[in-house]
Amino acid sequence: MTQEHPFASYVRILGKGPRLSRPLTLDEARDAFRMVLAGEVEPVQLGAFLCLLRVKTETPEEAAGLAAAIRETIALPADPPRVDLDWSSYAGKSRQLPYYVLAALALAGHGIRVFMHGSEHHTAGRVWTSEALAALGVPVCTSLEQAADRLAADNFAYMTLEHLSPPLHRIMELRHLLGLRSPIHTIARLINPFHAGAAINSVSHPNYAPVHQAAARLLGDRLMAVFKGEGGEVERRPEKACEVLSLVDGEPVAEDWPALIGGTRAHEDGLDLSRLKGLWRGEDTDEIAGAVIAGTMAIALRVLGRAASVDEAEGMAQVLWRERGRVKIPGAA
Repeated sequence: MTQEHPFASYVRILGKGPRLSRPLTLDEARDAFRMVLAGEVEPVQLGAFLCLLRVKTETPEEAAGLAAAIRETIALPADPPRVDLDWSSYAGKSRQLPYYVLAALALAGHGIRVFMHGSEHHTAGRVWTSEALAALGVPVCTSLEQAADRLAADNFAYMTLEHLSPPLHRIMELRHLLGLRSPIHTIARLINPFHAGAAINSVSHPNYAPVHQAAARLLGDRLMAVFKGEGGEVERRPEKACEVLSLVDGEPVAEDWPALIGGTRAHEDGLDLSRLKGLWRGEDTDEIAGAVIAGTMAIALRVLGRAASVDEAEGMAQVLWRERGRVKIPGAA
């Protein structure tokens, strides 16, 4: 090849050395990732691009640009249902059960339409959202058309990235070749496929939260919340206080949420997913699990604008969890 590849300039911007390299602008990041998603990039270029972004950590502008390119590729079915809350699920659980699934379903049972999306099986020793839903009898969607139907009928749908965005899934799977997570693990949380009015996501490391908040603002999002959740999932750690970074009408807000219980919490042995159905039906009365579920719902209610304060959100969430329809799980057969 005698002529420089068009994508080479983006790699050069990131990798020219400690003095000459710089972050990508939002437009550069969007245009670069448009090429990636269109299959116009050589594998060696993509590997270099992802690793360079990962080593330096993506900026809000880069995160917003990549997410904007992804959003352009998602073709929704005609006349999709209105979605209230976009919920990302990209980490899996290894120490406690995935109680966040019950939180999302409880919100759906009270008329809040939740679309959840995630990536699974990229880390050993974890349980995943699709496995939790299977234990509850709730099917996983394999197309956006099916998700739209589920949302309209049951107020809840879940899709994995494999079906939501096959090109993005393939890039995510490069982790097994590269030996490290790529920035896509962060960016996928921002894609909000159904253009929900609000979005909620979680990070494993607190320093990523401001990047999510700022990137969402650059994308023009109006309502969102991000916090350090249990294992990287959108789930309250009840024994710890947490800072929730959000956008309220597009403006950045930070709120401190108090711990819900005293002391520490032990790891759960076995992660018996059958317990989830018992918790929903009220046959299992684990008070700490209930605090996790209601506490997670509270953050969602706050970002949705259903509560005017942290205290009001906490109280409202406890009522909604207590008054869930125990006989029927939303979306279950």
